[in-house]
Amino acid sequence: MVLSWSFDLSAVRRGQAASSQVAPACRDHLGALVELFCIPRPGVFPPGCPKRQAGSLRSSAVFAALSVAIAVCHCARAEAPLQPATVVVFNSNIPESFELAKFYAQKRGIARDHLVGVACSSEEEISRQDYERSIAEPLRKIFAERKWWTLREPVEERPVVTSNSIRFVALIKGMPLKIRAETEPYPGDKTQEGPIGSRNDASVDSELALLGRFIPEISGAIINNYYKSYRGIREGGDAVLMLVCRLDAPNAATVRRMITDAIETEKTGLWGRAYVDGAHNTGGGLQLGDRWMSEIVRQLRKVGVPVVFEDTPAVFPEGYPMSETALYYGWYAGEVTGPFVQPDFRFTPGAVAAHLHSFSASTLRNPDAHWVGPLLTRGAAASVGNVYEPYLQLTTNLDILNDRLLHGFTFAESTYMATPALSWMTVMVGDPLYRPYVSWLQIDSKLDTTKPASAWQMYHDFAVRNTSRPAPEYRAAAREAASRAKNGPMIEDLGLMEARDGNHQGATSHFLQARTLYTKRDDILRVVLEEADSWIKQDKPRRALELVRSVLKIVSDGPSAALLKKVEQELSPKPVLTPTPTR
Repeated sequence: MVLSWSFDLSAVRRGQAASSQVAPACRDHLGALVELFCIPRPGVFPPGCPKRQAGSLRSSAVFAALSVAIAVCHCARAEAPLQPATVVVFNSNIPESFELAKFYAQKRGIARDHLVGVACSSEEEISRQDYERSIAEPLRKIFAERKWWTLREPVEERPVVTSNSIRFVALIKGMPLKIRAETEPYPGDKTQEGPIGSRNDASVDSELALLGRFIPEISGAIINNYYKSYRGIREGGDAVLMLVCRLDAPNAATVRRMITDAIETEKTGLWGRAYVDGAHNTGGGLQLGDRWMSEIVRQLRKVGVPVVFEDTPAVFPEGYPMSETALYYGWYAGEVTGPFVQPDFRFTPGAVAAHLHSFSASTLRNPDAHWVGPLLTRGAAASVGNVYEPYLQLTTNLDILNDRLLHGFTFAESTYMATPALSWMTVMVGDPLYRPYVSWLQIDSKLDTTKPASAWQMYHDFAVRNTSRPAPEYRAAAREAASRAKNGPMIEDLGLMEARDGNHQGATSHFLQARTLYTKRDDILRVVLEEADSWIKQDKPRRALELVRSVLKIVSDGPSAALLKKVEQELSPKPVLTPTPTR
């Protein structure tokens, strides 16, 4: 679970930092909940965002011109190489950590002198003293010696970082993951009352993001000035902040695959289907998580990414035919479950997957514990999670994360733009430089439309060009285009839109058409489940039962067949029991 908490908003205003150096006063109750809930209205982009005006354009000529403008804007950021602004930190006590660091640096073209080894514990959880002595202090010394940052050192005051050439940090498997809570008074610390200010445990990554702060307080969380930003990290702002991600997983082979998948995916784009799993929470402040999930669905549909939205209290069940999974966002189950426990489940290469839970990244060494480790083991290239209880309002906002990825920002930029608090519990696991949707922004992109991705790309191109049209007009034109192209994912997604709007008669028509277009078993079984559900919601259970039984005659075994059999059992008429008279 993820706890929700009510915060003292009067303390927020006292805690805001006015300068690029984060103020120590920010450590009371996080203090930033005024900012936290000022999330822009869906569909409204900040001033200066090149997509702000895109929704009102219909002319293909104008759209093409806009596409050029967007691409030029984004590619200007991409043209300045990210590698000189990246360091790779490994545990010099673990040979495997060094080998993985070299592998990543070689694949990304990062200079050898940007590999930094620190001799630290091999345990995932360390003490605060161990963190300062073996990680933070050696890194500060190296940053100064290599002139990566410029320090101003006033007499009898703490040093201040005035410039910093390093903006991305990749921690490599073998580096400690989290810092346990100190139970005794810590030198220089100032604790506060309440659930935030009294805590001093944290992830190693979140502490390293503020390595250049040089202050002794360890209790509470710190406002992330980069939260909700729409600017690349090198475009000015906080000189202290570094975007720390880790390349970590239950085994080294998975880490290598994460690296290569990210780099290869950037060449062609991340194509596939999204699965979003809400929890249907209606009380206790937990509605926030469901709002994130609903907003993700809206964002994806706007850019033509097919999405299956499970918005009941249940999670996607075991055996659910979850195919070609490029994106997964879910929440509120403690341990990995559903389709992810099937031995043959695999994400699409380059996939981004996250499940919101308090301890989703409590360990990254067990392929079956919690969520982040299992998702990566099953093929995801990137994920986010929490090492200790973060409270819902301070977790990574998955809707902002998804939005920034779709706009071409790096994984590191997207995750930190989506995270309200630092010196806290979050870890970002994946290549910090990974940009899964950078190909959408490239003018000279040479994607081979003869490959399977063409169905996905066609939907994306249609959606972006037609997003401003009224819903009925958009859907009619989309179905016509999809029918001509025999685009099953697009037809299915249009059916899910109709079902979401309560038009189940229209939805069944789409699902029937989609299953005639699909050739893969899982795709067919999924739309059968969707069509059966729409027949049930039209009060036509017999039609649903006939459909399910007709499919079971062909597919009688396997995990998905078990789901169909369950539907059959629920729909089958119950035998009428005639009481036997007693004498």
